Amino acid sequence: MDQNRLYYQTPYVRTFRCTVASCEESKKGTWLVTLDQTGFYPEGGGQPSDTGTLNGIPVLHVQEKGSQIFHELESPLEPGTQAEGILDWQRRYDNMQQHTGEHILSGLVHKHFGYDNVGFHMGSDEVTVDFNGPLSPDELDCLEDEANQLIYENRRVKVLYPTEEELKEIDYRSKKELSGQVRIVEIPGGDICACCGTHVETTGEVGIIKIRSMIHYKGGVRVSMLCGRRALLDYRQRLKDEAAVSVLLSAKLDLVPEAVEKLKNESQEKGALIGRLYQSLFEQKAARYPESSRPLLVFEEELAPVQLRQLATLLYEQKKGSIVGVLSGNGKKDEYQYALGSSSADMRAFSKAMNRRLHGRGGGSSLMAQGTFQAAREEIETAFREETKND
Repeated sequence: MDQNRLYYQTPYVRTFRCTVASCEESKKGTWLVTLDQTGFYPEGGGQPSDTGTLNGIPVLHVQEKGSQIFHELESPLEPGTQAEGILDWQRRYDNMQQHTGEHILSGLVHKHFGYDNVGFHMGSDEVTVDFNGPLSPDELDCLEDEANQLIYENRRVKVLYPTEEELKEIDYRSKKELSGQVRIVEIPGGDICACCGTHVETTGEVGIIKIRSMIHYKGGVRVSMLCGRRALLDYRQRLKDEAAVSVLLSAKLDLVPEAVEKLKNESQEKGALIGRLYQSLFEQKAARYPESSRPLLVFEEELAPVQLRQLATLLYEQKKGSIVGVLSGNGKKDEYQYALGSSSADMRAFSKAMNRRLHGRGGGSSLMAQGTFQAAREEIETAFREETKND
């Protein structure tokens, strides 16, 4: 164990004294400082770095390069300066809770299913763990129950530095081949794994492990989880959100899913009714136009893209124009959404030509193209007339 890395001697170090060994300016204009000893954990192994202050100067990030640990500071410190390091303890302890909780879950997945943890990231919103095999929701619930039982039993988290010979006798998890001194973190009954991160001393300090979601990912699954204080804060916010939805729906908390389902069904029914009404309206509008082999350009007010497409399709299918353009303003000056349709001309090529002239964007198929023009109505009318003059 490196005696200069105080976070390994005791992960509970909150303040420490040190001497500045070197200080150099980075390409970003910040300052990279090395110390004779440090309590700041550098980013690595899926765990974010610590932050805090050195002599009151914010420590923005900590990283390891070779055997050196560099502390990124907002301003410089002279080499030889005696300094006091103060960690952002809430961040450190939060990371310790998340990391130990991840070990417990990953160890149990490996124990029961033989899967490896092939990806681990402690983000600002959640912790994600990737396993190289499938899990069902019921299996995940059982794993969560067992993981929390290990927390209730408050087992001691052990950190071992075995000799090379001792290491050969240990069946431990590791993502890669390791050389030199290997640091082993053991949670009796839960996990034994090579790890460089910081951990709590007993499983009870993890507080709770809560799995938030699971998705299929690269032939296995990606599990999102939270532990300890972050799990509490997440639950608190979710309950507030659910209470707010409950008020909006005038439904009791336990009836919110039923109320949302009802609202969804009503919305679908209204959407279908609105669609039928627009279809009837568009049929009446289409009836006003005679059949023609000439191009037809129509401007309508306050139509959504799906309605533009609906009207354009109706017009060209009823042979109201060789090429039909339906446009509607979207509330911005000199900006129109468009739908271009034809049963005889290639709308992909036609929309490209119109887009070039009218600062447009969009595209589609040979029958129909949709997008937006950034031009005045007069410019659109001129471009449409000139681009269709050969039709």
